[in-house]
Amino acid sequence: MKEEKEEMTFVTEEPKRDEKIVKVTYPDGSSCDVIFTKMAEPIPAEEFAKVPREEAMNYCVESPIRQETYPIDEEGKVLCMQDQAIKMRDGITIYADIYIPKTALDEPVPLIISWSFFGKRPWDQPIQRMRPMGCPKGTVSDVCKFESSDPLYWCYEGYAVANVDPRGIGNSEGDFQTFGTQDGRDGYDFIEWAATQPWCTGKIAMFGNSGVAMSQWRVAAEQPPHLTCIAPWEATGDMYRESLMEGGIPGLFGASIVYGTMGKGYIDNMAKMCQKEPFVTSPYWQDKIPHYEKITIPTYVTCNWNHFHLRGSWEGFNKIRTHKKWMRSHQVFEWPDTYSPKGLADLKRFFDRYLKNIYNGWELTPKIRIEVMDAFEYPYQTDRPENEWPLARTEYKKIYLNAKNGKIGDAPVKEAAKVSYDPIKGETNFEYTFRKDTELTGYMKLRLWVEAEGHDDMDLFVNIKKTSTKGEELPITIFGTEKHPGSWGKMRVSARHLDEELSTEYQPVHTHDRVEKLKPGEIVPVDIEIWPISRIWHKGQKLRIQIAGRYIRDPWFEPLAWLPDNKGKHVIHTGGKYDSYLLIPVIPPRYEDGDYIYR
Repeated sequence: MKEEKEEMTFVTEEPKRDEKIVKVTYPDGSSCDVIFTKMAEPIPAEEFAKVPREEAMNYCVESPIRQETYPIDEEGKVLCMQDQAIKMRDGITIYADIYIPKTALDEPVPLIISWSFFGKRPWDQPIQRMRPMGCPKGTVSDVCKFESSDPLYWCYEGYAVANVDPRGIGNSEGDFQTFGTQDGRDGYDFIEWAATQPWCTGKIAMFGNSGVAMSQWRVAAEQPPHLTCIAPWEATGDMYRESLMEGGIPGLFGASIVYGTMGKGYIDNMAKMCQKEPFVTSPYWQDKIPHYEKITIPTYVTCNWNHFHLRGSWEGFNKIRTHKKWMRSHQVFEWPDTYSPKGLADLKRFFDRYLKNIYNGWELTPKIRIEVMDAFEYPYQTDRPENEWPLARTEYKKIYLNAKNGKIGDAPVKEAAKVSYDPIKGETNFEYTFRKDTELTGYMKLRLWVEAEGHDDMDLFVNIKKTSTKGEELPITIFGTEKHPGSWGKMRVSARHLDEELSTEYQPVHTHDRVEKLKPGEIVPVDIEIWPISRIWHKGQKLRIQIAGRYIRDPWFEPLAWLPDNKGKHVIHTGGKYDSYLLIPVIPPRYEDGDYIYR
């Protein structure tokens, strides 16, 4: 094992890779010509050592198939059954490393699956493309797959852990399709294979966060009989609306998935498919929307208020069809939350209940636990029990923007005004001052009347910030140094057409099935979805709406990027018939008496 590893690597420039076009047919009979890109190719270590550094992301070190069983801890209590071969229904063979307590050879145990494209043995690589930041060295063992269950914790607790390379990944055969039906069906086949193994009780769960969580929506929707429960901690669902084309603006996050994935096959290039298939109605994107309604097993979800999995976590929690579901929200980033003593203990109670049938009181866990943020690393409340989402006691309130003075008020603005900014380098801000302590928990909607001077489109990037009574920004601090500004939203104005069936008053959802360009001098209303929030503003503190033509995060460790289409000037109109406003979800105290407030 190597002691020193490089920092987490994200791909921001496309390496040169072979590509091919494949006609993919989906379960409903629809089809699409999909761009597939060659993954980082496994080559022998001696050859990798000769690769120039600038080309290193095109390759990884080959890990030859070695089917054997051996102990991985000093006491010999945990065994690795390496490179187990499993055939999928279409004849493709995939490979998995299975970790079991040695006692499972005589007494079977439940299984926890890590299913993702991250590679089942990432520690084999000289370039570690991903690592759990915010976790001190030693938090997880060297056999812990990225964002997954650590075998050297769970095997000691009486579970087996499977690190799986899905099709196309590592030595597994075939080409990989990210977050779609094919991945779900392969997961089904693996689960039903594992359930028949002599070391397994037939009780099987899936766990992991981020990419390892997102696959769970797809596999669980296939309803494998032996999948007993899932724990998707931080899980994007709709890949179009929540990741690659947020607000209709093409994003580059998919490039990191494509060019950072290691295997002998090809992977569908989501970043390039944004250009080829720009509408969510494409069969390509429709196949990447989970069938939440088919998920009926016990499910434990988490969400981080400051990460791009936020919307998908809440969408999935609300839409899955099981009464046995739990949500825990927090402001700590996903990796330290996952491996914290609190997180591990909570997850173990969930798994013990449904995989081992231990009556440990799990059902008394509140269905929803909310962490209300305040500022920096300080939460206002933690694990506050709630019954539903959005909260039933929410009082939605419109506060109105005034371009004349940059203020936001409680009443509609009578006099029309406008403010403009350079969308390439500039921005505009509006501020609202709270006259008493106010909690906002839920969804916000920003209605703006906009005009593009010198262009036919606008890309709007919005941050909802908190500032002190003196006007100083109060971000949420991650890892001690990374400052997240607050809730956010994005909108390409030509993609503004609302989906009347999916939209609510507080959450606009757009059809993304047409382009409505702006005419010279045309002023149009746009409804921008602001992703969920739970935060307290104290008396005298301010809510600041930051509007710009570019993605603003400084500093922030993830080099996320979008491809905006901005020229000329952006103009925001307010007042009179231009009722630009922010709809906020005010949560009243549960009990209030004099100066005493109980939330």
